[in-house]
Amino acid sequence: MSATNVSRTAIAAGVAASTVLLLAGPAAAHVSVQPQGEAAKGGYATLNFKVPNERDQASTVKLEVNFPADHPLSSVTPEAVPGWKIEITKGKLDKPLEVHGRKITEAVTKVTWTADGSKIAPGYFQQFPVSVGQLPEDADQLVFKAIQTYDNKEVVRWIEEPKGGEEPDSPAPVLKLTAATEDHHGGGAAAQGDDDHQADDKAASAEGDKKETHAASSSSSDTTARTLGIIGILIGIAGVAFGVLAGRRRTA
Repeated sequence: MSATNVSRTAIAAGVAASTVLLLAGPAAAHVSVQPQGEAAKGGYATLNFKVPNERDQASTVKLEVNFPADHPLSSVTPEAVPGWKIEITKGKLDKPLEVHGRKITEAVTKVTWTADGSKIAPGYFQQFPVSVGQLPEDADQLVFKAIQTYDNKEVVRWIEEPKGGEEPDSPAPVLKLTAATEDHHGGGAAAQGDDDHQADDKAASAEGDKKETHAASSSSSDTTARTLGIIGILIGIAGVAFGVLAGRRRTA
C-alpha cells in the first residue's frame, strides 16, 4: 500500500471515529436518574439525579427537576448538597392520595438546585440525591423532566420522553421501576419490627440471665454462710469439750 493510500485510510478512520464520538457524546452526557439500590413499586427509594457538564466554556449553575403529575409522590426529601441552594415547589392534587391512613392533598411538583458558592465546571458532574415515596404500583417507569442552566445563560431542556426504541435528542431522565416485593411493601417496617422484637427478646434474656446469676450468686452465698455457720458451731462445741476435759484433768 502506498503512502498516499495509508494517509487517506488514516484520515477516513479519523473522520469515522470523530463522527462516532460526536454522535455518542450528547447521548451519553444528558441528565439522568438512578436509584441507590432498587426502586420497587409501592416502596421508597433514594434517587440520584446525575448532571454532567457538557460545555467547554461554561459551568452549570442551576438544575430544575419536574416530578410526574400523573403519578404524584407523597414524600420528596432532597439531601443537602454543599454549595447549592434547594427550593421545593408544591402543588394541589386533583385527586388526594391515601397514604398510611391519611389523605395527602398536595405533593411536590418541582425541586430546584441553584449554585450558591459552587458550580459544575467543564469536565465534571454532580449528583443531587432525593428520597422519594411511595412509588406507584401501576407504572413501570417515571419520567422526570429536567432543565439545566449554564452561567452563560444557556438553557438545555431535557424534557423529551422516549418513544419506541430510539432515544430523543434531549431525553428526559427516566426511572425504571422494579417488581414489588414484601420488602418494598412495608418490609422495612416489618423488618424493623422484627429487629425490635429480637432486641426485646435479647433484653429479656439478658435480664433473665442477670436474675439467674443473681439467684445463683445468692444461693451460693447462702450455702457458704451455712457451711461457715456449721463449722463455727462445731468449733464452739469442740472448744467447750476441750474446756471440760481440761477442767477434769486439773481436778484429778
